[in-house]
Amino acid sequence: MAERSPFSSDGQRMEPIVGDLSDPLINHAEGQLFLYEAYKIIVEEVLCKGTDVKEKVCEWKEPEELALLLDLELREKGEPQERLLQRVRDVAKYSIKTSHPRFFNQQFAGVDYHSLAGRFLSEALNTNLFTYEVAPVFVLMEAEVLRGLRELVGWTEGDGLFCPGGSTSNMYAMNLARYRLYPEVKSQGLWSLPRLTIFTSPESHYSVKKGAAFLGFGMDNVIFVKVDDGGHMIPEDLDEKIELSKSQGAVPFYVSCTSGTTVQGAFDPLDHIADVCDKHKLWLHVDAAWGGSVLFSKKHKHLMKGVHRANSVAWNPHKMLVAGLQCSALLLKDTTNLLKNCHSANASYLFQQDKFYDVNLDIGDKSVQCSRKVDCLKLWLMWKAVGSAGLEQRVDKAFLHARYLVDQMKKRDGFQLLREPEFVNVCFWFIPPSLRGKEKPRDYQNRLAKIAPVIKERMVKQGTMMVGYQPLGDRVNFFRVTILSPLISQKDMDFFLDEIERLGNDL
Repeated sequence: MAERSPFSSDGQRMEPIVGDLSDPLINHAEGQLFLYEAYKIIVEEVLCKGTDVKEKVCEWKEPEELALLLDLELREKGEPQERLLQRVRDVAKYSIKTSHPRFFNQQFAGVDYHSLAGRFLSEALNTNLFTYEVAPVFVLMEAEVLRGLRELVGWTEGDGLFCPGGSTSNMYAMNLARYRLYPEVKSQGLWSLPRLTIFTSPESHYSVKKGAAFLGFGMDNVIFVKVDDGGHMIPEDLDEKIELSKSQGAVPFYVSCTSGTTVQGAFDPLDHIADVCDKHKLWLHVDAAWGGSVLFSKKHKHLMKGVHRANSVAWNPHKMLVAGLQCSALLLKDTTNLLKNCHSANASYLFQQDKFYDVNLDIGDKSVQCSRKVDCLKLWLMWKAVGSAGLEQRVDKAFLHARYLVDQMKKRDGFQLLREPEFVNVCFWFIPPSLRGKEKPRDYQNRLAKIAPVIKERMVKQGTMMVGYQPLGDRVNFFRVTILSPLISQKDMDFFLDEIERLGNDL
């Protein structure tokens, strides 16, 4: 007998079925009804209130209080639907509203509703992107999205896959570079290898060091190349450090440069770094997780001049393009099937070679994962909706907002830029009236370092907005606002400055 749904064929909700809840038919209908009611709460709390500037960015609670409010304990017996729906409402209420126009805390913010529809759909379909037989739509879709991204890099051919985050993309590239140089590592392991060295800047993402530890290179074999005041890798120092590493008996094999560093938003000079890599025959990887989306913009793509010369690129559309977490692509210039050769284990229960379709469509052996989520749909649907031109406008708008914020800062007392921003990271100190003109005393830097944490605590506890802070080298705590959400306006930029002043003027 066909199972009844609480939804009619025209999409209208039907009356819930009543009866014995032990009946699996009834459970199915009740579950669908619960989903319908939960969806309404999500729309109300997350997508309506969560994007309204009149509402708070967060309802801060200390951990002990929050645990009690959520009643996190798991019990033997289940709870009634009404209580579960309140659980949904509570989770939404006490979570950070990352789509809020005044959430500037991380390199993800805002919401794109086409992408969100893709996220809902991929969750509902609940498939695994490893074989064509279980994910035919998404095998073809991922290939097309990757092709479009590679085209923006400047490659007409290549390979790639979507990874669970930019850190994983960076680790994949490191592993592929080693395998290309020493393919025997796949079967024989690390014992047969010489000491391999990796080169990156001290302002690169911490996943380079984590990857070196995870893959067995060791953090001590990550060599940091000097940067200029803006955080850009200095190619001449890279060349010198490669030569020094060779003279010490190591084998340099991999350079990881950055397009859009996490803090300052710096873009390493790719063309000059590529010259050094060509000279020494090293793999060039570009971590463009944050900055890669400038490639959509005719006005700003010059920041990544020379990216086509790289061997691999990591790019997170869930950041500046607002595709939603997570959406992270690893792009490769390689056309020799390096990705599959490096990672394949040829599981015969999945990748049978006598299937009735082209087995090259079974892409699961390219990945170190078995289970792999569908992350291409959200980007594909958004790209289809607004086109490359719409994504270009999104990038350009973020730059305009960043420029507006900087210009307004310069008109106010107490805002001191770390430097003129190259990207949409605006880094600055707020100097309260009590410290202005008092830079000479020995304790000035210590006192200034305490300002940002106090302002951050106040804004979070009041729920008015969120922005990050950090030290960098010998520079004490400063704010870093990242501007990317398509929901923000100049009024939000003005509010941001007003709020920093309101929260910090008495310090």
